[in-house]
Amino acid sequence: MYKVFVNEKRLTFSKNPEEGQKQIRFEGAASLEIAIDLLENTSCPEISIFGENLEEIWTEFGKLFKTVGAAGGVVQNKNGEILFIYRIGKWDLPKGKIEKGESLESAALREVEEETGLQNLELENFINKTYHTYTERNGAKILKTTHWFRMKFVGEETPVPQIEEGISQVSWKNKSQIETEVFPRTFKNIKLILNDYWESAKIQN
Repeated sequence: MYKVFVNEKRLTFSKNPEEGQKQIRFEGAASLEIAIDLLENTSCPEISIFGENLEEIWTEFGKLFKTVGAAGGVVQNKNGEILFIYRIGKWDLPKGKIEKGESLESAALREVEEETGLQNLELENFINKTYHTYTERNGAKILKTTHWFRMKFVGEETPVPQIEEGISQVSWKNKSQIETEVFPRTFKNIKLILNDYWESAKIQN
């Protein structure tokens, strides 16, 4: 199964239709274009596209976009708090585009360091990928895949926001603060990856 957010609305790709969503059987690229149009231009909240060959559907979907790769981190300190950045009215996790020739792991560490000013980071395991689409100023449609890694902060320095990237705050949040302060003002992909992070922590423990 794949979950992509289009205008913060969930588009699900699966072999069987998802209950509770508008359902479209995959019958070529036209099916995908209809779904994207509904999510971008109507009040339709979420759509399930289904078909036997899931990888074929995903490949066809990717052809409709310019693809961009990114990497980031869910960073935890010794108090069990998670690091967030605040940019343009939204709480987010530190992340950014992968540079040419750069590994996913190196990109994730570099972006966290650049956006938060923290250096003493230990890279742990890969968590999952998230997907979302957006349109650039020139009209190009982008499908962005972000690779997320668990990280641990083992230093003592205070995080510093990367102002030139529009980040106004960097803040550690405990789980209660995440639920009351972050979740009302964040992206749905961030909720997804945090839930994956917490679920993987339960398995490890």
